Order: sequence, then C-alpha cells, then structure tokens
Amino acid sequence: MKQIIALMFFALILASCGSKNLVNDLAISNPIHSEINISGVTDDKVPVTINPGRFTQEIVTYRLPRVVQGTYAVSDFGSFIDDFKAYDYSGNEMVTTKVDDNSWTISNAKDLDKISYLVNDTYDIESSGNTPFSPSGTNIAPKNYVLNLHGFIGYFDSLKNNQYSLDVTAPADFVRTSALQSSGITASEDGENATSHYSAPRYFDITDNPMMYGELDVEEFKVGDITIVLSVYSPNKVHSAAKIKEVAYRMMEAQKEYMGDINSTPRYDIYLYLAEQGENSPKGFGALEHHTSTVVVLPESMPFEALEESMIDVVAHEFFHIVTPLSVHSEDVHYFDYNNPTFSKHLWMYEGVTEYFATLFQVNQNLVSEEEFYAKILGKIATSANMDDTMSFTEMSENILDEPYAPQYFNVYQKGALIGMCIDILMREESNGNRGILSLMKELSNKYGKNMPFDDDKIVAEITKMTYPSIGEFLSKHVVGINGKTEPIDYNIFFDKAGLENSEAKVKANYILNNGVPIVSGSPDKGIFFTEAVSANSFWAGEGVKPNDIIKEVNGTEVTLQNANTIFQEVFMWTEGKVINVKLERDGKEIIIDTETSQPYTMGKTLMPNPNATEKQINLRRAWLKG
Repeated sequence: MKQIIALMFFALILASCGSKNLVNDLAISNPIHSEINISGVTDDKVPVTINPGRFTQEIVTYRLPRVVQGTYAVSDFGSFIDDFKAYDYSGNEMVTTKVDDNSWTISNAKDLDKISYLVNDTYDIESSGNTPFSPSGTNIAPKNYVLNLHGFIGYFDSLKNNQYSLDVTAPADFVRTSALQSSGITASEDGENATSHYSAPRYFDITDNPMMYGELDVEEFKVGDITIVLSVYSPNKVHSAAKIKEVAYRMMEAQKEYMGDINSTPRYDIYLYLAEQGENSPKGFGALEHHTSTVVVLPESMPFEALEESMIDVVAHEFFHIVTPLSVHSEDVHYFDYNNPTFSKHLWMYEGVTEYFATLFQVNQNLVSEEEFYAKILGKIATSANMDDTMSFTEMSENILDEPYAPQYFNVYQKGALIGMCIDILMREESNGNRGILSLMKELSNKYGKNMPFDDDKIVAEITKMTYPSIGEFLSKHVVGINGKTEPIDYNIFFDKAGLENSEAKVKANYILNNGVPIVSGSPDKGIFFTEAVSANSFWAGEGVKPNDIIKEVNGTEVTLQNANTIFQEVFMWTEGKVINVKLERDGKEIIIDTETSQPYTMGKTLMPNPNATEKQINLRRAWLKG
C-alpha cells in the first residue's frame, strides 16, 4: 500500500511540472484529432482542422486520397482543397510545399502543432468532367452534407495506422446519421450548434464510414439480426424514407435468406441522395460499397417504380459486397495505398461475382420471374459482346487505371457476372446440384475472412483445389488467358447444361431502347430524331411514329442537343400508364402524340426451356436458379 501511494505522489509531481517533455504528446502515440466545422461554411467550403500531436522527424507529408477503395479511377480529392496552412506551437504560420494534387510536405515538423484547410464539394463541378464518382464524392449545401470522409480528412505518411478522433460541428437542428458510432454530442453555449464526437481505429475506418447531415428523412428497421438505417435526402420531398423502406426491407430480407449463414454485420447504413436536375447536381448515378454501409445517388425525378427497380439492382449489389471483397480479398485490397495503389487481378470476383449474386438472388427469391432473369443475362451477353471479349480479365484488373484497360472497366459488371454464372453452372453440374459459387464464396470466407488476405497469384490454383479441375480449366481459358488474351465464352454450352435454348420471341423493350439498342439519335443539322429501330418498338410504332421523325418537345420541354441527355434519362424511366405529350416534326409538319404509355415490346432473343431437356438438365436448372 505504501508503494502504491508513493507512485501516485510521484505521478502528481510529474503532472504539476507541466513540462512538454514529460507529457506523452507524441504523434505516434496519440489519436489524430480532426475537426469538420459544417457550421463554419463560407463560400461553399467546409473548414477542417487536423491536430496530429508532436512529431520527432524534420519533414512530414500529409495526403488526401488519389484513389479510394471500391472505385477503379483516379479521384484526386486533394484537388478540392483550398487555403492549406500549417501552424507551429506559437500560432505562427509555417512553410508548406504542395508536392502534387493530393500531397503537402511540411519542414521543421518538430514545431508543427496543427494544419487547417477548406474543402470544396465535388457535386458542384461534376459537369466539368474529371471528378470523383458521385457516390464517392462530397456535397456541401445549406440543407444537405454528404460526408464521404476521404474527401475531408487525409493522413500523414508516417501515421497511417494511428487512431483518429473526429469532431463534426453542425447546426443543432440537423439530422445526423453516421456509420461511425458517436460517443456523444456537445451543444454550444448558445444552443445554435452541436458537435458530434467520433473515433476510428485507423485511417481505413475514416474512409470506410460515410456520414450524412442535414434535412434528412430517416427510417430504421430490422432484417433478421441486422439493424438497417435508411437515410434519404429528397430535396423536393418527392420520395420518402417510409415508402423506400418497404422496398429495402423486402430486398434485404430476400438477400439475407439467399446468403444464409454468411457472417454479416449488426448494422448496415444506406445513404440515398436523390439529385435534382440542375447544373450543380451530381451526374454519376450508382452506389459505392463500404463494409457496413453504402452511399447511393439517383435522380429525384425517377418514378417510384423505376426507383424501386434501381434500389433493388444497385443496393443489392453493394450489400453483396459483404461477401467479396469485404470478406474475401487479396493483399492489394487489404493493404490499400490511397496515393499509389496496386490492383488485384480478380475484379471478376469482386465486382463480377457480386453483380451475379445481385442478379441471381432476385429469381432465387421470387422477386423476378425466370423470364426476366434470362432477359438480364442476355442483356449482359449483348453488352459484353461490344467490348473486348478476348482481353485477359486478370490483366485488365491489375492495370485498370491504364490504357487500353480502363475503357473496359464496365465489362466487370457484364462479362464478370457471366463468368460467375458459368462457374455456378459448372459447380452445380460437378456436384449434382449441391454446390455453387455461393457455397464457394462461403468456403473462401471461412478460410480467409476480412482480416486475412489471399495471395493474388495463387487464388486460382486455390479455387481449383477447393472445387474441380473443370473450374481451373475454365478460369485459365476464359479469365486468365495467355499473353493477355483469353478465349471467348460460348454461353450456349452452359445454357444447354441447364436445358435452355435460344429462341426468337416478343420481349419487353423500353421507350428509347430495343434490346439495348437506342431508337433515338442526334445530329447538328437535324437535332434529335427517331432511328430505323423505332419501327420495331410496339409503343411508338402503334402511335404512328416513323424513322427520321424529329423530336421537338417532350412534355412541354423543348428538346435540344444540349439537354437531350437529361430529357431522355427521364424518358428511359417512364413506366406504363404515364400521360405524355410529344411533339414531332415530319417533312416540315408538326405531329402531336398525346397519349398514355403502354409497355413497349420488340422481337429479340430469349432463353426458353428446351422441350427435349433431360431430367438431369432440368434438375441442374432447378438447382442453379432455386438451390
């Protein structure tokens, strides 16, 4: 007891000295304290302050990400930073050097106390071209803040594994949702503002946990043992979280049923930003996955039926990322370098298999019919045929930021999903229907998991060992290839295994597409007009529309080459029963179509059960679609 008292007395003496050298304020030993001050926004810029603690080296480098995980393109978040400053312990401004778009070095770093800067949002300038993909971007607006934290907070090269503490100050009446758990809220003295306090184990957790603040519509519900938090920003209150919740619940309940005993997460956040049609609105629609959340950006003008379909397709894809790459991934993913990343060879798995799950589970859980599922598969085949069908998928994945590979990225959602389908059918065939690609991913998840990466160069051999020689042969021939080239897949071989055959039949079309082929085009001399393909579209042909009819107005809005994308984005989302008014010009005469839409059809390829299919083929198809 005396010894303990003596130690306590000695500690009090040390504390009372107040010497900097006796206090453990070293940067390597303390969390990096970060502050985002939404309440201090000026000129559409958010002030950020970073206090790293005391450095012992002479030069340090601070960076914002050049590339973030889940995207396969350069984002350069540092290019959205203004007024970068560093201060010493006396409050004096220090000299900083901007090394590149994303990096700043600070000399005499032993004197560095803190840095500060202003953050511009990315949504405002998406129309200018080279900007981050909307769901990975940031929004700074009076009523809404999309806080993908990698756009606000960076890292020091020497402190990548440090903990972070984060304070976010915003108006007290703002709704706040965060994938990072808050440790509390402190109100300002005047009650106008409030500061939420968060912590993160390392920088990865900063980038992996987005937030949304502002005038939000939030619904919380349970799917099994998972708490789902749905945060919706609809600027004109077109869509409500309560109604979207019904879609999300039905979808995620079906997903959880399909995935079975795959380990998931106790909480999952969905952030849905519904964009207005404006110059400063985001233009890139889709979603970005995180371990326990996803950020989704879609047009607010979507009819609810179209929004419902998009939510099922897009959010389902992101939720399935819980399996891969979040649970099954390579060293490139696990030890991701935000400034100079290397990429795994296996995008066919991360994005392709995930897209396949998001497509297959819908027919497996009776959300769509078999005919609708087949139509999606044939659509992916048609789209992938327009891309480089012989390019090695592994080589493309490893070099995805470079030419000629970058333009082929979209194929990971087309041929990548088809690769997953072929492996699924092969495994069902080899195992008499008992094993498929979902069971393979479960086995890989159990073997590796989120904390143990696999060796990129050995995973194909590992999968072959875990499955069948036919799987290894398929991957070698159609995914890896030789000298950068692979053999195109004959999908009819796989359909035949499942007792299916190609047939010509009446299939559903769209108001601007027949089997993925546009029925409208444009030229400087004519403007926007219908092509020859319109004759095969049952709706427009039934209304008397002919090839070369010029589209002058759609629902009271003049159609020009400049606004055509915006207008036909909305036409693409038309649903059956919509009242429309379209003005056309034919040979100098005005033609008005004032009607209600009906479902368009066209002739096209479809998959049909082979009437002569064997019992073995029928059983394989049943195991594939419903197993």
